[in-house]
Amino acid sequence: MLQNVNATRMEMLQLRRRVALAMRGHRLLSEKRDEISRQLVLISKSLKMLRQQVEKELLETSRRFVIARSTMEPESVNAALEIPTKKFSLTIRFASIMNVKVPELTKQSEGDILCYGFSTTSGELDAALRALERAFDMLIELAGKEKQAQLLASELQSTRRRVNVLEHVVIPELQETIRYIYNKLGEAERDNISRLMIIADMIRGE
Repeated sequence: MLQNVNATRMEMLQLRRRVALAMRGHRLLSEKRDEISRQLVLISKSLKMLRQQVEKELLETSRRFVIARSTMEPESVNAALEIPTKKFSLTIRFASIMNVKVPELTKQSEGDILCYGFSTTSGELDAALRALERAFDMLIELAGKEKQAQLLASELQSTRRRVNVLEHVVIPELQETIRYIYNKLGEAERDNISRLMIIADMIRGE
């Protein structure tokens, strides 16, 4: 590869500009990598707490449903839950974290999750549905944050690869080529000086 390089001062200047540009890109990508890593740590901490809360609410929901079924007739339970009266929709918008588009989920809802009369139902069924509602809200938040973490982790991996290529391949190769040209130019300059000295000796000998 080095043998195909034009050993000229112009080429060396261009390579030095490319090195400066590559080093600037390396610095910016390193900063991006570090910031994405920091954001991932923060999201991971919130994910851990959210998962624990979701598990807690789902366990509470299951426990309440079991108690409700034990205190109600099966027909009453089925009738109470047959016609839901609460509707919801999700809105997805995208935010930018270090130029990575990540989704943010927002829930809009209407109606009440308690979709029955209270004469044939127990308070445990009310508590179970309220717990389910809380768990559902947290599940939406959990899904959004997990997607954010997935996208940021993918971008982090890509950024690390680019940093490594610049650091261990591109910049060293450019610097090696610059050294090669510098040495070639030095050799050429020494050869020119030698020739001039020979010519000068020849002129003086005449």
